[in-house]
Amino acid sequence: MEACRNILVNGITALNLNVTDHQVEQLLAFIKLIEKWNKAYNLTAIRNREEMARLHILDSLAIVPHIEGQRVIDIGTGAGLPGIPLAICLPETEFTLLDSNAKKTRFVQQAVLELKLKNVDVIHSRVENYHPEPGYDAILTRAFASLPDIVKLTAHLLAQGGVLLAMKGQNLDAELTEIAAKKSVISVSVPGADVERCLVRIQSPEQAGVS
Repeated sequence: MEACRNILVNGITALNLNVTDHQVEQLLAFIKLIEKWNKAYNLTAIRNREEMARLHILDSLAIVPHIEGQRVIDIGTGAGLPGIPLAICLPETEFTLLDSNAKKTRFVQQAVLELKLKNVDVIHSRVENYHPEPGYDAILTRAFASLPDIVKLTAHLLAQGGVLLAMKGQNLDAELTEIAAKKSVISVSVPGADVERCLVRIQSPEQAGVS
């Protein structure tokens, strides 16, 4: 795992994040868990642990500076991405990780137990069937759906004044034109990865809807 450790440490330095040695060990342990469970659960198409470090862990951590509020929900978390890496590095923030795939939520629950994360709840549900009280300060999505669909499906989960943060690739113009809410596109750099990423921040989509 030494190559993975170097990738993470160098990437975290490049992202200018304040991450402890213990948190780095937790991130490495998470990669090991994905690798172990991937054989039976098909959690991710990425099989190489160094690529997992770049395209899963650092990709998730690249949005740390943009996380807002105390209560955050990761919709369509899959193998726990970006929720678990963020929860490791932001221990004071409460995270809910939601997915409709029972195998994946089973894995995420096990990862939370093994990594001893006290700030994570795991929910097995379709997003439209989950109605928590109170709402969340921020909603996160990564490779979940188109922006208009994300806005429609998640509006009921957002607290007043909350934000929707959608991790996307580039070339979003067509999707953005359908969003009436106040929005901004933040370019995101993933250290060591030749990928184009951006974070779409949509303010109070529960009030705006889709034009």
